Amino acid sequence: MIRVLIVDDHPIVRAGLRRIAEDDRGITVTGEAASGDDALRALSQLVADVILLDVSMPGSPFTETLRRLREEHPTVRILVLSAHPEDQWAVRALRGGASGYLTKDHSPEQLLDAIRRVHRGGRYVSPSLAERLAAQLGQDFVGAPHEQLSDREFDVLRGLGAGRTVKEVAASLGLSPKTVSTYRTRLMEKLRFATNADLVRYSAEHGLLEYVVSATRERGLSS
Repeated sequence: MIRVLIVDDHPIVRAGLRRIAEDDRGITVTGEAASGDDALRALSQLVADVILLDVSMPGSPFTETLRRLREEHPTVRILVLSAHPEDQWAVRALRGGASGYLTKDHSPEQLLDAIRRVHRGGRYVSPSLAERLAAQLGQDFVGAPHEQLSDREFDVLRGLGAGRTVKEVAASLGLSPKTVSTYRTRLMEKLRFATNADLVRYSAEHGLLEYVVSATRERGLSS
């Protein structure tokens, strides 16, 4: 029996995923969580073989959640299930230790196949993503500029690109403002930006603002 933990901040999505998973007699859902932080707490009380992990959720950044899951629960396989196109997050997720990446427009049958495959110790990627990963092995491959950033630089880019101040980004990442300023300097150099307006424009053009904007909107509604 494959034990699955569903991690997504939308109750309707979690309910749908639970129904799909439990229609398979070889899979059982042992728990649900609405954020990466909740997932880490849940894993101290339940057992899971595979985690279905969304990218855009409240709380810790996705890259930090993925890192902590791999460090604290190294035997659990992680299948990232996201609305984000593969070219935005898949390579970074796999590089961070995920066992597979599946966009939410795939069929229930493909989801079940992905769960079984990563549980067996394999990797699950779409044919298009497999081609992209193979292309990266070539010396002349050129990906999007932000793909060359470290995870921390990428998190800082998303925060500043959404209009947050250095102090606000530092608080959300658990870093000092000075450290965030250092990351900002590095990513500005790598991306050849001159101003924060360049950060905002780039983040919008590459679809990197979805979670930060929605989270800000939710805080406004609840305040």
